[in-house]
Amino acid sequence: MIKIEKSANEEFIKKSITHLEAHGFEKIKADLEGYDCPKSYLKKGSDTKITPDIVALKNGKKYYFEISLKSDRPLLLKSKWLFLDTLSRMNSNRFKIITTKGHYKFTDSMLEDINLSDKTPIKI
Repeated sequence: MIKIEKSANEEFIKKSITHLEAHGFEKIKADLEGYDCPKSYLKKGSDTKITPDIVALKNGKKYYFEISLKSDRPLLLKSKWLFLDTLSRMNSNRFKIITTKGHYKFTDSMLEDINLSDKTPIKI
């Protein structure tokens, strides 16, 4: 999700972190109080910062998690997802999408638009 929407959806991020902890993820970083902030990346040619919603480790592998909720700015979200997918593949890491009821269709259409339809969203 984009930075503007993070404060409004803090509860879902916390719920996602609880889900990940239950599935064995550790050293979780999120842009929330009580957690370390994940590393931000500066988009070249603009002042846009790209920060993954959640970063965690499991079995020695780094996972980038993005929360997918309906957005008013789908282009910005698509470019963020493409960047994180490319970054994760370059470093042999993993990129996953987390979504919830009422947002499945939006998530699937977004993934299809950017040719990431091989990704299966985690449904919470």
